[in-house]
Amino acid sequence: MSGAKILLFLQGLSRRKPLEPEGEVSNFRRCLTTLDLVALGVGSTLGAGVYVLSGEVARTVAGPSIIISFLVAAIASIFAGLCYAEFGARVPKTGSAYLYSYVTVGEIWAFITGWNLLLSYVIGTSSVARAWSGTFDDLIGNAIANSLGKQAAIDLPGLAPYPDFFAAGLIMLLAGVLAFGVKESAIVNKVFTAVNIVVLLFIVIAGFIKGDIKNWYISGDAILNEYENQMSLNETTSYGNGGFFPFGFEGTLAGAATCFYAFVGFDCIATTGEEVQNPQKSIPVGIVASLLICFLAYFGVSAALTLMMPYYLLSVHSPLPVAFTYIGWGPAKYAVAVGSLCALSTSLLGSMLPMPRVLFAMARDGLLFKPLSKISDKQSPVIATLTSGVVAAIMALLFDLKALVDLMSIGTLFAYTLVAICILILRYQADLCEDSSYSNPESFTMIRVIHPPSQPTALTSKNVSVLTVFTIFLAVILSLFITQAVDSLQALEWWSLLCVTVILLMLVLIIIIIWRQPQSTTKAAFMVPFLPVLPIFSTVVNVYLMVQLGPSTWVRYAVWMAVGLLIYFCYGIQHSVQKQRLQNAAVNTESICMNTEQNVEPEEDLSGPEI
Repeated sequence: MSGAKILLFLQGLSRRKPLEPEGEVSNFRRCLTTLDLVALGVGSTLGAGVYVLSGEVARTVAGPSIIISFLVAAIASIFAGLCYAEFGARVPKTGSAYLYSYVTVGEIWAFITGWNLLLSYVIGTSSVARAWSGTFDDLIGNAIANSLGKQAAIDLPGLAPYPDFFAAGLIMLLAGVLAFGVKESAIVNKVFTAVNIVVLLFIVIAGFIKGDIKNWYISGDAILNEYENQMSLNETTSYGNGGFFPFGFEGTLAGAATCFYAFVGFDCIATTGEEVQNPQKSIPVGIVASLLICFLAYFGVSAALTLMMPYYLLSVHSPLPVAFTYIGWGPAKYAVAVGSLCALSTSLLGSMLPMPRVLFAMARDGLLFKPLSKISDKQSPVIATLTSGVVAAIMALLFDLKALVDLMSIGTLFAYTLVAICILILRYQADLCEDSSYSNPESFTMIRVIHPPSQPTALTSKNVSVLTVFTIFLAVILSLFITQAVDSLQALEWWSLLCVTVILLMLVLIIIIIWRQPQSTTKAAFMVPFLPVLPIFSTVVNVYLMVQLGPSTWVRYAVWMAVGLLIYFCYGIQHSVQKQRLQNAAVNTESICMNTEQNVEPEEDLSGPEI
């Protein structure tokens, strides 16, 4: 392959989609309101985790300071949410992070982002469906597990103990509802979300009525006295040292890392850009409002739970029913069960709604198979909806999803990271009307970096892109170092503190340099504040959480990405609609030039020969 062909191939990987591509018409029905989006974001984010996660984190990691853990996690999540909100205002189209990447950093990164989103959505859908089935089975005395465990047991590694027909049927039922239309799905979601919120309000009010503030200030001696005859000293220390921070502030931060995943789900709002009546306003409001409501719910439930009973007595698996029994309100467990099923239902709907829309967006752009972009008479992506439903149903039916849940985290965190990076690149891009950089090419000098021009140019935009890549590199090094040298950092060894300080100072220097670069003058209905601090902080947090995932998860992720890249290089790169647009534009330009030359030649002939 010649050098020219290699260059052409690399340019094809980085081709970007324009914000308003020629010939692309939306066939979706704009019927969703701001309230629909808020309900969708709350329902998707505020899943069954609110009924379980609070007890697990408080009992084993954070104690009563779990409310601080949720506050820290909410702040980190709102940073990612604000980046999504700006893109939702700038690019009100179907596709979420996939589309944002396509218009900012190029086709290959867009495909990788979309493929990651599909991974997180399909695993999320399957795991929530199995959780719904398991919760319902608990209410009926484990009749499903006992029956299928005996009659249809599966004894193979990587597969579930028995086929979960109930979970698979539930997915197909909801896929049918979604295929019928998004407005009908939004109504169902609002009903279930309303029930869930009512139950959570009941839990919070009950907790504050029956709670005791002394449970936040239990002394370590009280814990020792209660358990001295039941277990050894080493076992007792697993309950912490009492007080509001029984596991220290590091335990609170560890709890925040776990609680961060409780806020995953708001990104489903961004996939509905072509179905919202006023997307520039509704998408940012929907994302921010849903995250705020979810924080208040998590904060309230965790506070009520730790007030109702001492943190070290909480149940890891079913904290709320045990807490209500502890205060003498045993029948309240039925309200908790109803709320939990409603939360699982909205979470399932929130996982299933964006998946076909990302599939549709990728198929419409030619990167996945064209039939997936078919729109039904009800103006919904029917083929993509049913296809994604079948895939998720098969996974829920047969696979052991516990080992795959971390893969969902990689897909989501990767999308969050790329959206934050895209915001940085987009906000410092040279304006399209600024063509001085092409007529008068600039040379790189440190003076120009420190004292840039007042208007963005191609060079300032490139500088920000290079610094952004360097930021990712530093975030990975910092995350790996903190993970591997955590004992040295806790012991305050000088060499570990020096390394962390140097990396942090380099990040601060990069932030200052980027801050000095001129921003694009293009405005949007909503824009991320505190640039460039907020996107860079969001990137560092997301990279750190990805580094925490185990090696087996990364191996599975590599297999998934290998399959995706095989599809892209065998199909997507050849059928890319943007590639065809660029080729057509080149042909049209060439024909215009030829016509111009043909019109000029006769004029030269008419002038006659010189005498």
